[in-house]
Amino acid sequence: MTPALFASAFLLLVTLGYTGLCAASPFGNCSKCRGMGHAITTDRKGKARRGKDCRRCKATGKRIRVGRHLYNIAARLHRDGTR
Repeated sequence: MTPALFASAFLLLVTLGYTGLCAASPFGNCSKCRGMGHAITTDRKGKARRGKDCRRCKATGKRIRVGRHLYNIAARLHRDGTR
């Protein structure tokens, strides 16, 4: 197998895998709060406390995946164009 063929097959496999992931689970954990929805802070004694709500995910802990966002944009564009 030539390197170019191997690279294109690998790229196709990764793309199909990510497409399947976006279809099965369109939301992933927020990278800022790691899926918790808030920050962890400590008080003066060193005990862990709940911090402020995450602004990036609006305290849900979930974010829409990039691939799903691109799919939603393409679907909306197609739907608006075929009306």
